[in-house]
Amino acid sequence: MKSIISLICLAICLPAYAQKGWVSLFDGKSITGWHNYKKTTVEGWAIDQEALTSNGKGGDLVTDKEYGDFDLQFDFKASPKGNSGVIYKVDEVMDDAHFSTYASGPEYQIIDDVNYPEKLKDVQHTGANYDINPPSKIASKAAGEWNHGEIIIKNNKITHIVNGIKVVTYTYGDAGWQANVAKSKFAKWPYAMAHAKGKIALQGHGDIIAFKNIKIKEL
Repeated sequence: MKSIISLICLAICLPAYAQKGWVSLFDGKSITGWHNYKKTTVEGWAIDQEALTSNGKGGDLVTDKEYGDFDLQFDFKASPKGNSGVIYKVDEVMDDAHFSTYASGPEYQIIDDVNYPEKLKDVQHTGANYDINPPSKIASKAAGEWNHGEIIIKNNKITHIVNGIKVVTYTYGDAGWQANVAKSKFAKWPYAMAHAKGKIALQGHGDIIAFKNIKIKEL
């Protein structure tokens, strides 16, 4: 009887997304489970109207936990002329080679595609695998509006989705990826050594950025 009651409670008490294997990484109420890169505390990030926001001065925020294959979904809002990103496969190693989150992990680019003050290359638009794979199209909304992002990693196949549109698909660690990395600024960084898992980071790039409804399902 007790087990039946527990199952009924599980079905009723858990939110629908949790019943389907999703885990909330940010529920609009607490920053538990995150910390600034290479620190133990959270600085420069706050909760504003149930959104996780940064003025960009506190650095990148990373998960306490590492992840391998997963489906990550999140809502994001870039400020006018703003620049940020979501970085994954982050190795948080206390040495000079790992000077930033993007020194080891690929980046789902977030930017004001229309009014950014510098001319953007195709590999710098929202949804790009930053500096490596350009998005197939610009699918972001205007700066200041909420967008929905998604990153799926399964057996080294990585997909970036912006507002329901698949804009990037690549195979992490394959010959094509290695050739692209060899021509990039990442060539001599830990980034160039493909690895199975890492932490997830929200980038504090110096501009105001907001995230909400962040959830993950490990695959």
